[in-house]
Amino acid sequence: MKGFSRRSLFGLLPAAFLGALFPRRAKAADQPRMQAALDALKTARRELEAATEDKGGHRKRAINLVNQAINQVERGIQFDRRR
Repeated sequence: MKGFSRRSLFGLLPAAFLGALFPRRAKAADQPRMQAALDALKTARRELEAATEDKGGHRKRAINLVNQAINQVERGIQFDRRR
């Protein structure tokens, strides 16, 4: 192979081997704090949806606001991926 020495090729083998054994999980490695916030918001939405309905409209409004927050976090993640 032109441009590669045996030494440089053998230097790549451990990284390639480890990469094959332990593939990167995109979600875990990709913006862990934003992913944690997204998971927490989704948990909050499930809890709100499981709550009894009669809350004077506040439960429904909270669900809408959590959905908006989820949307904003997802948009923030996508924005940062484009950079």
